[in-house]
Amino acid sequence: MSTPEREETRDARQLENLLAAAVVLVLVLGAGIAGVAVAVRRGPDAAPQFAQPLTAPVSPDPAARAAWADAAAGPTGVPARALVAYAGAEAGAREELPDCGLSWATLAGLGRVESNHGRFGGTALDDAGRPVEPIRGPELDGTGGNREIRDTDGGRLDGDTTYDRAVGPLQFIPGTWAEYGADGDGDGVSDPDDLDDAALAAARYLCADDRDLRRGDDWRTAVLAYNRSNAYVDRVRREAVGAATAAP
Repeated sequence: MSTPEREETRDARQLENLLAAAVVLVLVLGAGIAGVAVAVRRGPDAAPQFAQPLTAPVSPDPAARAAWADAAAGPTGVPARALVAYAGAEAGAREELPDCGLSWATLAGLGRVESNHGRFGGTALDDAGRPVEPIRGPELDGTGGNREIRDTDGGRLDGDTTYDRAVGPLQFIPGTWAEYGADGDGDGVSDPDDLDDAALAAARYLCADDRDLRRGDDWRTAVLAYNRSNAYVDRVRREAVGAATAAP
């Protein structure tokens, strides 16, 4: 049986060891190795079956991406101009959000479900990546299963001064665009009707909260944030996998 004196000595040594470990942890984090701590905190992927489809990284060169898009349009069924936008957003996210691991295939899945890649209602993308006829969702007036969202932008983006509407080929509501809007093509304008801009904005939205889309649990959470429906997630995934599999 330990004497009180020996217990006090043992407790003092344990406290010294804990303090030393805390100092080491602070030094490690300060040295920029915080990723180790994050990896331990995250733990195993809770939904690996939803992992983002594997694709080769797109080229950083716009001309090479355009050539790839021309070759991939036929096999994937995705218009070449839409693929240019999705690939450009992947390249932009690789610079802006390198830990997210976004693939163009995820954006292609979203684009197919949201507007058939800018072709909803029989329209099509022009050479600038904009639908020839603007794509607008219904009034978000609380009917038809939609939320009620009163006008937030004075009708500037959606043309509606009473309620908000989803805008453009990736269907951004004005409030979300105000937070995540992007200038994906570098023309000095941030426009949800421009698929280059909308694709990069969608990348920012999907990658929010430090998500890593190469993890199935993060990928599923990201797509659910776009539309809180399991059926929606499943369809986006089918479309993303199909595009990734068919691409040359």
